[in-house]
Amino acid sequence: MSQFNNKTSFASSASRTQTHDSALRNYMVKVYNHMAMALGISGAVAFTVSNVPALMNLFFGTPLSWVVMLAPLGFVMFFSYKLNSISAATARSYLWIYSSLMGLSLSTLLVIYTGASVTRVFFITASVFGAMSLYGYTTKKDLTGIGSFLIMGLIGLVIASLVNIFLKSSALDFALSVIGTLIFIGLTAYDTQRIKQTYYHFAGNAEMTSKMAILGALNLYMDFINLFIMLLRFMGERRS
Repeated sequence: MSQFNNKTSFASSASRTQTHDSALRNYMVKVYNHMAMALGISGAVAFTVSNVPALMNLFFGTPLSWVVMLAPLGFVMFFSYKLNSISAATARSYLWIYSSLMGLSLSTLLVIYTGASVTRVFFITASVFGAMSLYGYTTKKDLTGIGSFLIMGLIGLVIASLVNIFLKSSALDFALSVIGTLIFIGLTAYDTQRIKQTYYHFAGNAEMTSKMAILGALNLYMDFINLFIMLLRFMGERRS
């Protein structure tokens, strides 16, 4: 009888673990689906605007260019601030709006760089991102300490990039691109692990897990976009 009870208990535990793992996988699939949709929207907007001279002149030949450049930053801050007070459906709509604004900003890259090099760098970015996100999902190592270091590095990168707007140093620009690439490679793994931990924290609260999935998608989306931009800056081929 004792052996039977032990077997029953083990089977019950295994079943709960399998169910929990399945729920986590479903959650991560939702995160990646939202991220992929956001990337698709950005790509469609960027491609459309870059191929319509009238739109390029409207957004980048007028004071609207400052709105286009600053709107994504302002909107992501607004998004993070409002997340707790909005529904998951509204948060999803905000993600689509943000990815559209980013698409406007990214349209200039399609004008500066050749289509072949943009495509090549995109697939390189996708490969590196996929490998690091898989590492972040599967590793047993706590990446919190590394993540804090990377975030400090990101702040330094932003400051140095702003300074280089005035210095216009090509050597510094190249160095920042390399450093930025390493930072966003690391942040991809860190953010993936954090998204996984967030699921464990909010499991059982359907509304919060839905909103956290959208926030997680936003974080990974920004990691991907910034990694793509950094790689493009020193691997992309400019149009003649």
